[in-house]
Amino acid sequence: METVLLYVLGIVIVAVGIALSIALHEIGHLVPAKLFKVRVGQYMIGFGPTLFSRRRGETEYGIKAIPLGGYISMAGMYPPARDGGKARAASTGFFQTLVQDARTASADTIPAGSEDRVFYKLPIWKRIIIMLGGPFMNLVIAVVLFAVVICGFGTQQISTTIGTVSACVLPATSTSQTCAATDPVAPAAAAGLKPGDRIQSIDGTSITSYTQAQDVIRASAGTSLTISVLRAGKPLTVKATPTLSQQAVVDASGKVVKDASGKTVTRSVGILGITWGYELQQQSPAAVLPAVGANIGQDFQLILNLPQRLIDVANAAFGPGARDPNGPVGLVGVGRLAGQVATTSAVPLAERFATLIGIIASVNVALLVFNLVPLMPLDGGHVAGALWEGIRRFFAKLFKRRDPGPVDAARIIPLTFAVVFVLGAMSLLLLYADIVKPITL
Repeated sequence: METVLLYVLGIVIVAVGIALSIALHEIGHLVPAKLFKVRVGQYMIGFGPTLFSRRRGETEYGIKAIPLGGYISMAGMYPPARDGGKARAASTGFFQTLVQDARTASADTIPAGSEDRVFYKLPIWKRIIIMLGGPFMNLVIAVVLFAVVICGFGTQQISTTIGTVSACVLPATSTSQTCAATDPVAPAAAAGLKPGDRIQSIDGTSITSYTQAQDVIRASAGTSLTISVLRAGKPLTVKATPTLSQQAVVDASGKVVKDASGKTVTRSVGILGITWGYELQQQSPAAVLPAVGANIGQDFQLILNLPQRLIDVANAAFGPGARDPNGPVGLVGVGRLAGQVATTSAVPLAERFATLIGIIASVNVALLVFNLVPLMPLDGGHVAGALWEGIRRFFAKLFKRRDPGPVDAARIIPLTFAVVFVLGAMSLLLLYADIVKPITL
């Protein structure tokens, strides 16, 4: 019963976090729109039938039934087809055109005297600020949440705590995974060292990092070392003599180095027969932005290779292959991962909570990157339209031609519907794959 409750709690925490992220994304659009005096008819979280709404001034705020995003409805996003025509009301949101007919039928007409309070009449820089407000809010959320995880909880780092103790010493070229009766006993096992022991000092020298301890051990083959450890909060001192062994050489990326004939390159070093454990270590605030930047880079790379990634997802979903754990995942998959994280009993509760926060932070980075794709109806598509309008007007002014006027974004509605269709198909594919072939931890 407890496992079920933790599973549900993990899903709820991430679901609430994503819902709040979507709400703040739309606030990122709403605030500058209000500041620039654009008439905003609706601020909605979700799509489809309205579950709850309340009007404040000229704007209706509410929640809709389908939790796949949100939108704000701004008057005059599309300019009139010709001079003197009436601006149409439209909306901005992640899947806005899926409900275009409903929004158009219910959109408020522009009241008399408010003809200048329309989106398309704003200066280009103001339109760009409004459309980038949502992605910028996701960036802020991601930075804050990554800071909480990295600086508050910490990240997994190799520590001076012993992770495992080998029973015997096997040469680097050995393919065996088990100890034979003739294999020499590992020095750490012979000395009585155990997993969980934290090395405090070696021969009286305080140990502050695993690399420091590792360097001493490697250079001390055949030399008895006095090792002080902390075991279950109590100090303990043992003597261990590293044995000379062949160790595979690795490069800066951690890959095993091979010689011209394809054989593993080895070197003679002293070993105890231990591996180092990982633990959460709080990081400096300076580590936050690089972590966010790396996450953004990964998401951009995923989008650039999205067609092939989706083919891989389809092959895995409809075939015998496994899902790529680093591939795209839908909302159902995110929920399942959250439930798995919450019920991983081998991991401390604080670390599980930190992982859930990290999931929400990563979703915000994904929303940021995905919304910057320069295609309608995404925010990046509106930004691209505004920039194109600026370029046209610049060259018209440069060559003393007539002002071409605002770009009629309504003319690319067919392309917008095509994009929405592709996004819908992608969502259905990920939904199916998350159900029949989920990514597991």
